[in-house]
Amino acid sequence: MAPRAQERIFETTLRLLAEHGYDGLTVEGVAKESGVNKTTLYRWWSSKAALARDALLHSELLALDPSDTGSLRGDLIALTEHVIGLLTLPSVRAVVAAMAGAAGNGELAETAKAFFADRFDRERAIFDRARERGELPPGADPMLVVDLLAGAVWTRLLLRQEPLGDAFAARAVDLVLGGSPGSHHSA
Repeated sequence: MAPRAQERIFETTLRLLAEHGYDGLTVEGVAKESGVNKTTLYRWWSSKAALARDALLHSELLALDPSDTGSLRGDLIALTEHVIGLLTLPSVRAVVAAMAGAAGNGELAETAKAFFADRFDRERAIFDRARERGELPPGADPMLVVDLLAGAVWTRLLLRQEPLGDAFAARAVDLVLGGSPGSHHSA
């Protein structure tokens, strides 16, 4: 399938997921909205779950290519700012809300697990580079670092619905890396 057509299908899938939730998402609806024949979609994706999974993993809207700023702190600030940027987009926010609303759904739970495993595989490069530079102790838990930073963003933006402010990413990274806001300690 041509990349442009595939991206249109992914965008439609994510939009319909946001509008109707996972239970209301259908392959037929995606076909109609994206202008692609239903049989074509089923040729590429065997089910709604497969289509939703690929849309979440491969859509340009949710793309992640972690920056290499030359330091762990800089990379984590860039990553946190990326998460903030995504979660401030209404379309992404709505997808996150739809996924959270269907947490008990086995298909969606597997899709979410695959999405976050893929993201962490991409984020791992940040920590590999930090180890090579001697910025990360051998016993550090990269997943915990990412979870703490992303959790802070999610809690503030989605649960508390409060603004973050310009320095939020740097302050959060500094706290997670073991210092007080404004300090530049590594993990």
